[in-house]
Amino acid sequence: MRGSFQLMKSVNKKAILNKVRLHGPISRANIAKETGLTPPTVTNIVKELIEESFVKESHLGKSSGGRKPTLLQLNENGYYVIGVDAGSDTIEAAICNIFGHTILRAEKKIPKPIDSESFLKIMIETIRDLLETEVVNPDKIIGIGVAMHGVMNIEEGISYYSSNSGLENVPVKAAIEKEFGYEVILENNSRALALGEFWFGGFELVNRFTAINVGRGVGSGLIVNGKLIHGPQYIAGEIGHAVISIEGERCTCGNKGCLETFVSGDSIVRRARKQISNVPESLTAEDVYHYAVEGNKEYIRVLEETGYYLSIGLLNLINTENPDTIVLGGGVMKSAEFLMPVILKNIREKALTNKLRDEVNILVGKLDDDATLLGAAALLFNEYF
Repeated sequence: MRGSFQLMKSVNKKAILNKVRLHGPISRANIAKETGLTPPTVTNIVKELIEESFVKESHLGKSSGGRKPTLLQLNENGYYVIGVDAGSDTIEAAICNIFGHTILRAEKKIPKPIDSESFLKIMIETIRDLLETEVVNPDKIIGIGVAMHGVMNIEEGISYYSSNSGLENVPVKAAIEKEFGYEVILENNSRALALGEFWFGGFELVNRFTAINVGRGVGSGLIVNGKLIHGPQYIAGEIGHAVISIEGERCTCGNKGCLETFVSGDSIVRRARKQISNVPESLTAEDVYHYAVEGNKEYIRVLEETGYYLSIGLLNLINTENPDTIVLGGGVMKSAEFLMPVILKNIREKALTNKLRDEVNILVGKLDDDATLLGAAALLFNEYF
C-alpha cells in the first residue's frame, strides 16, 4: 500500500510539474482544475516542488472575484544538466538549464584513428572543463546526457557500435559515472535530436512526433505521448537503413540501396561527381549547396534529386508510423530551400490517403546545430517530467 501511495504521489507530482512547464505561469487553482487533483493535493505538491527548487512563484494573475492568484512557473536557476554531443570529429558539451539555454560550452577534437579508452578520456576532459569553471554550483547539476552515433544499449549505457568511429562496446555510462558521480544517460544521436526538438522546439503537445537527422548518416527518433520509442533491440528509428532500391549502392551496414546511400552528405558529393564535370577534388556537400545558391543548375538538380529520394523515405515512414509531425534536421537540411519544395510536393501527391496528405506536418528543425546537444540534456529532464 505504501508503494502504491508513493507511486501515485510521483504520478501526481509529474502531472503538476508538466502542467507548470507547458502552461506556466499558471495558478494553483487552474492546475487543480486542469489535472483533476484536489486543491489540497496541488497545494502540498507545489510546496514540495518549490522547496526542491523545480518551481517558483511568479507574478500575480487576474482575479476572478477574490484575491489575485500567485502564478507558478519553472525555476530556470533550480537545476542544470550537462549535455554531451559526441560527433564524428568533435565532442561538444554544455551546461543547460531547464529551458534549454546553454550556460557554458566546451569542445574538443577527436583524433583519427581512436580507441575506446582515448575516446572516453577526451569526453571526460571536455566535461571536466565545464565543471572546473564553477559557473554553476555542482550540487545543482542533476546528471549528464550523452548522445552518440550508432547502436546503443540504453539500459546499460553501452555504445554497441558506431560506423562513424568504428568503436564497439564503449562503456560510456560506467566510465562517466565513475569519474563524476552524476547519473548518466546514453542515447543515439538521432533520437536525442528528436527529443531536443520535441522539448525545446515547441512540439511538446504533439502526440506522435518524429524527427529525422540527415547528415553523414540518417537516423530518426519517434516520440509517442512524450516518450522516446527504442524497440527491444534499441534500433527503432534506423530509417537510414530502410532499403529504397534493391540495386542501389552498398551501404556501411552491408546492405544495398539504403536511404542513407541516397541522401547523406557523402552520397550528395558522390552523385555530384558522377553528374557534373570538372568538380573540385575537395568538393563537400556544403560546397554543393553554395554552388546551388549561386544559381548553378547542375548542383541545384543534385539537391532536388536528394529531396526526391528523401521524400521516398518519408512516404514509407508516414505510411507505417503515421506521425502527426515530422521535423527534419542535420547538416544536409541546411540545403532546405532546395530540398523542401520537392519533398512537400511528392508527399502531397503520393501519401496513402488524402487525410495524410493534408494533415501531416513536415518542417525543418528550429534548433539547428544545437538540437542533438540540447536533446542530450533533455534526456535527464525527461526523467523528471
